[in-house]
Amino acid sequence: MLVLIGASASGKTEIAKILIKDYNFKKMVTTTTRRKRKGEINKVDYNFITLNKFEKMKAENKFLETVQYNSNYYGTPTKGADIDKVLIVEPEGANSIYDKNIQDTVFFLLETDEETRKNRMLQRGDNLIQVLDRLHKDDKYFDSSNLKHIDYKINTSTLTQDDLAQIIRDFYYKHLDQTKSKEL
Repeated sequence: MLVLIGASASGKTEIAKILIKDYNFKKMVTTTTRRKRKGEINKVDYNFITLNKFEKMKAENKFLETVQYNSNYYGTPTKGADIDKVLIVEPEGANSIYDKNIQDTVFFLLETDEETRKNRMLQRGDNLIQVLDRLHKDDKYFDSSNLKHIDYKINTSTLTQDDLAQIIRDFYYKHLDQTKSKEL
């Protein structure tokens, strides 16, 4: 599983879309209690559910990890955590997945300068006050010191998302090849 971790507007969603479209990865669709944004599709972008249903699924151990982020709940289903799946999570989720020691999981931290992130959020129509609040919170929350494990750090500020997707794909398969050769 390829795990992408990054602050708001770090490019993780767009990079994941390219990995899926151009490199035959499959999206690991996570579950959330947050409201759909314009253009998002249920069961494609996220499984959008109520808080009550989320709590029931959590009690039934149907998630690899769950987290509350920006007043909403997110969870990664236990079903489907396989090779060539792309998963986007925040630090707590990444740490929970790392603790489960799932074979063939590679962790990427996407780092992006604040000005680039601010511009991206404003371009997608986010409210300025919310953008400034998220930038402030994300700087602390997505700091690499909050992660138990990172295989690769990649700065997404200057490269195109197509280039980033190819770099991430190459690192992912190189990492898997190295892991397999160590096992032999």
